[in-house]
Amino acid sequence: MDQVRFPIGLFTHEGDITQEQLRQWVAEIGSMPGRLREAVDGLTDEQLDTPYRQGGWTVRQVVHHLADSHLNSYTRFKLALTEEEPTIKPYYEDRWAELADGRTAPIELSLTLLDALHSRWLILLRSLQREQLSHSFIHPESGGSIRLDWNIGNYAWHGNHHIAHITRLIDRMGW
Repeated sequence: MDQVRFPIGLFTHEGDITQEQLRQWVAEIGSMPGRLREAVDGLTDEQLDTPYRQGGWTVRQVVHHLADSHLNSYTRFKLALTEEEPTIKPYYEDRWAELADGRTAPIELSLTLLDALHSRWLILLRSLQREQLSHSFIHPESGGSIRLDWNIGNYAWHGNHHIAHITRLIDRMGW
């Protein structure tokens, strides 16, 4: 596996998801905005505009992608909790990253958005009962049903995955 593209591997989880595993994943989601803020603290515009890998997004695009992606995920959680297994709308994350806000906006905008979004998301996640965790949505690209408990793990991984892109770039570059 490409260690630069997938620095912490791919997300996998098989079998039952325990309460302890859920608590860990929710804690990781809760701490993600602060860990991201810490990772990018003090980076210059030149450093923010450096791709984390050849052909990859810049650090700035990764930060904005996290806000875009987690906002979409939060919405998908709300849909799955209020509708009967809805089919969600996917989005072209690569195209979003190329829009002006993804390429050039100050990262503080997305850092602030993530702070607020994750505060709201944590309230929701911590309120979920076991039965609600089995709610799901359909992702049309895979055609599969995605349970909320599994998706909590997927998004804990997602934040860790992209923070690792940034921190490993910083280490490689000696910043």
